[in-house]
Amino acid sequence: MANVELKEHDQLSEKSNLRSRLSWLWSEYSVIIAFLIIFIAASIISPRFLDINNQFNILMQVSIIGIIALGMTVVMISGGIDLSVGSVLALTGVMTVLALNASGSILIAILVAFAVGIFAGFLNGLMVAKGKIASFIATLGMMAAARSIALYIANGGSISGEVSNFTLIANSKLWIIQYPIIFFLIMTALVYILMHKTRFGRYAYALGSNEKATLLSAIRVDRVKIGVYSLAGLLVSVAAIIETSRLNSISSSSSGMSYELDAIAAVIIGGTRMTGGRGKIIGTFFGVLILGILNNMMNLMDVSPHLQGFVKGLIIIVAVVFQKRE
Repeated sequence: MANVELKEHDQLSEKSNLRSRLSWLWSEYSVIIAFLIIFIAASIISPRFLDINNQFNILMQVSIIGIIALGMTVVMISGGIDLSVGSVLALTGVMTVLALNASGSILIAILVAFAVGIFAGFLNGLMVAKGKIASFIATLGMMAAARSIALYIANGGSISGEVSNFTLIANSKLWIIQYPIIFFLIMTALVYILMHKTRFGRYAYALGSNEKATLLSAIRVDRVKIGVYSLAGLLVSVAAIIETSRLNSISSSSSGMSYELDAIAAVIIGGTRMTGGRGKIIGTFFGVLILGILNNMMNLMDVSPHLQGFVKGLIIIVAVVFQKRE
């Protein structure tokens, strides 16, 4: 009798261990598993999907949003959110083209882009850290202000670059890989190292997990917040340079429109918690790819562009539901 009870106990223990392992596997690698499932499904649905040119086209399409999403990930890990990324991209692009045309120097234009993006992020961080304004409100104000300034400077229209070599930044290739893809991969690697191998990254995670405890640990919370938003602004400026270079122009009214929603969607799909303290850069990377594959599949299947937003919204809701169940 004792042996039977012991066997039953061992079986229950094994089942419990298996469940815990599966639960851990899902919580750690759910976005990669979802990516593989969607990738295989897309391959079955459309033979054109696996074409190498189509694969590079997907990577090109997600490169700009992907770079922005990396910055959004850092902000959300720290417990905030940045709604201004699209408008800041438009403003940065306008200022970049103006600097390019005025100086004739690509280097000066790039430096201006970095300065504008970082300054906008710095202001966001300053409002959140020193002004004690909720990140949603602070960045919402920046979103309106940056778009307004861009429209005013460009008279509501587009501005084109007058230095032809500027287009080489986004339209050149290293072997068969376009530069924007390379930039996206490099930025992913750098932000991954920053968040997982440095003190700044640990502080950002701590801040998102428990701000009061982080403050009591003698960590300069205000500096971390300002640094987080400034980093997001820097990554937006990189995205702005790529977008401006790709077309050699920038639209003050439409460039960057709804980019914040796409970036937030990619970050949430990647497993980053809205409440902060938890998230992975690699998760965001695969979240961006999932969005890219879904957009590509809807285009290949001639799904109305008006319904594509519905699909993104549905995916965000499903991702949040799964987060709550973990």
